[in-house]
Amino acid sequence: MISRSKTKEKIEKLKKQIDGHNYLYYIENNPEISDSEFDKLLKELRTLESYFPDLMTPDSPSQRVGGYVGEGFNTVRHKTPMMSIDNINNDGEAYNFDKRVKKFLEINADIEYLCEPKFDGVSASLTYDNGLLIQGATRGDGKSGEDITMNLKTINSIPLNLKVREIKELIIPNFIEIRGEVIFPRNSFKDLNKKLAYEGKPIFANPRNAASGSLRQLDSSITAKRPLDFYAWGIGEVNGASFETEWEVINNLKKWGFKVDKRVKKCINIEAVIKFHHKFENQREDLEYEVDGTVIKINNISYQNELGTTAKYTRWNMAFKFKPRQSTTKILDITVQVGRMGLLTPVAELKPVNIGGITIKRASLHTEDTIKEKDIRIGDTVLIQRAGDVIPEVVKPITELREGTETAFTMPSNCPVCNTKVEKDGAYNYCPNLSCEAQLKGRITHLASRKAFDIAGLGEKIVEQLMDDGLIKKISDVFNLKRESLLNLERFADKSVSNLLEEIDKSKKVSFDRFLNSLSIRHVGDSTAQTLANKFNNLKELLNSSENELLQIDMVGPEIAKSVRTFLSEKQNLEQISKMLKYGVNIVYPIKEQKGNKLKGLTFVITGTLNSCTREEAKSVIENQGGKVTSSVTKKTDYVVIGENPGSKLEKAYSLEIKTIDESQLFELIGK
Repeated sequence: MISRSKTKEKIEKLKKQIDGHNYLYYIENNPEISDSEFDKLLKELRTLESYFPDLMTPDSPSQRVGGYVGEGFNTVRHKTPMMSIDNINNDGEAYNFDKRVKKFLEINADIEYLCEPKFDGVSASLTYDNGLLIQGATRGDGKSGEDITMNLKTINSIPLNLKVREIKELIIPNFIEIRGEVIFPRNSFKDLNKKLAYEGKPIFANPRNAASGSLRQLDSSITAKRPLDFYAWGIGEVNGASFETEWEVINNLKKWGFKVDKRVKKCINIEAVIKFHHKFENQREDLEYEVDGTVIKINNISYQNELGTTAKYTRWNMAFKFKPRQSTTKILDITVQVGRMGLLTPVAELKPVNIGGITIKRASLHTEDTIKEKDIRIGDTVLIQRAGDVIPEVVKPITELREGTETAFTMPSNCPVCNTKVEKDGAYNYCPNLSCEAQLKGRITHLASRKAFDIAGLGEKIVEQLMDDGLIKKISDVFNLKRESLLNLERFADKSVSNLLEEIDKSKKVSFDRFLNSLSIRHVGDSTAQTLANKFNNLKELLNSSENELLQIDMVGPEIAKSVRTFLSEKQNLEQISKMLKYGVNIVYPIKEQKGNKLKGLTFVITGTLNSCTREEAKSVIENQGGKVTSSVTKKTDYVVIGENPGSKLEKAYSLEIKTIDESQLFELIGK
């Protein structure tokens, strides 16, 4: 009979041994035992856990191998938003950033910065509760991402427990979000693509796509087979610890067992930053991973808090981008692509050229005016670059190499897909036929996308098949598909038909902003759709609004106002909206908070967990009463709203003598 108590002791010992060897192998790159010896330890652990399954803990190394198969990914809201980083491209812009920061902070002395690689991977957030990894998520839109905990657990360089290593003075916060980058090493990326090509499967365009695709596998055992790595570069929400500098954060990340890039450096001023950046750029081709610049951060965290954020970016850091990779090739032809909203875009068909490990075959030329300004001709030898190391771009023709056989491009007067006469709108050419096949396919694919109706299983290929078979002729047809018609189609079995119809039915209950986004109104993306949904109480109000009313809305300019009115005035568009509602689409309207100015001019910070509402709802209440909500406590903060487990922001409020209130006192301020 196996003793439970002795087995528990042995399991704990094995876990500690395996985690220690994992750290030496994946973080320190200095293994002490062979792979076969490591495998023996892991096998012994799994065997013992099989005798007593209840002794298997979430931080056990046996949990890294995957095997969990999910039905989809749940949405996770980040406690502290993962903001975007603004870009700078040259030394002059770096000096201007330094000047702006000094002016804002009202200081003349040199500012100390931290420099680190700008990884070209997938940003992720790891949440630890008392040292134990409880959740992992993608960055998503910065406010919320996807829960990919089981997939992140398969990455050996991510510690499952921060308490594994015995280090003196090691601080383990009660709660902390670790931010970092999941990357796919260059050499492993090449090997994976060779394997996929050999198996006749689609290959990945670049290492970042390979990392993203691996993390979004519903079967975590597939993710476990991919050689993903994780580099930590910062923290989000934290309770039970506080840090004065980014350098202190970096050193704690190392102590907690995370891999931190060895090139991270403290720079005494902006001149040292620029010197580091140029030296690092010269090393980019020798790196084991893709990098497209240097992230520069102000080292002093109190300065960071004072600088705060804009609506989209943090003011205390910048991405100093590398120069784009360039090469030359020939333009074989210029074709015209019709987008989902009818925009005609000329595209250069290129003689394939490799830039930074990626084969480039096509590049957008944007507009006919761009082609004329750059004097680009069919047959030209041209300079190509990957803008931001991602998007292929034709920089210029190399006119000295012209042979006289090159020909000028002329935009067609009729749509290349449906032959409708093209209309001109400024520099842009449009096909006005909303039933144009190219538009319809794009519009329906967009309608089914995640930020619209989010219909799983209705991808581009299925849309194309349904259109080819005549089941979809208008966007409203999506919501009127019949089982018997689908069952007659090739590759549509009973289960797949049931799944698709179930997803469509589930999607019919849709928020107002997603409904507006789904319509593919020109110049109206998900952000503008949300602005309109917040302004108007319902669809009828929006339909009856004038162009002048629309112009009164913040973030709505003349182009957007005209586009919205034009779209909603078209008889065929109104017919499609009416049919969507007839076929069961149910628009869910947001509850409007009563507007007021009781908090006008006041700045709030919310910290901890609120009981009567979410932090996002509290933020909405404050803003609807004219107040402002920021993420950091500074001397400009008027009130800090305290919930449960408030963390370091409460300490900061005390140190700056800023008034603290609870949620009930907040609602008292506005008479609720």
